[in-house]
Amino acid sequence: MNKIFWILLAFMAGAVLPIQAGLNAKLGKAGSSAIHASMISFAVGLLGLIIYILITQQNVSIAGLKATPIHVWLGGIFGAFYVSVVILAFPHLGPGLTFGLIIAGQLIISLLLEHFNILVAQASSLNIYKIAGVALIILGVVIIKKN
Repeated sequence: MNKIFWILLAFMAGAVLPIQAGLNAKLGKAGSSAIHASMISFAVGLLGLIIYILITQQNVSIAGLKATPIHVWLGGIFGAFYVSVVILAFPHLGPGLTFGLIIAGQLIISLLLEHFNILVAQASSLNIYKIAGVALIILGVVIIKKN
């Protein structure tokens, strides 16, 4: 049952991304700035997280955060890059192609991280099935692009 919960939660997180992209693209158009829309999106997200932390009384290890290597903090930069690029690309490529390319990029890098045991809980070697799966995703992106 626990695994089903996480599967559904991950699916829902993926399902809201195109909605978030559309809303952020509209915000960027309204304000004539995709980067400002990205910043506003992060600010609203920060407010939501602060409220969640206060309601659920989450704890944090300040000592653990201080001991964290500086490169670990790049996740925030990558998040800002991702949201900004989606806001910029969404109106030009549409949701299907934008997220097809995003998923293809995510899968390729995810498989490489797993194969080389970088930033993952356990390594998982590349095999023909994984490569075929990514090839099918890329083929799907090509088919979407041809429409």
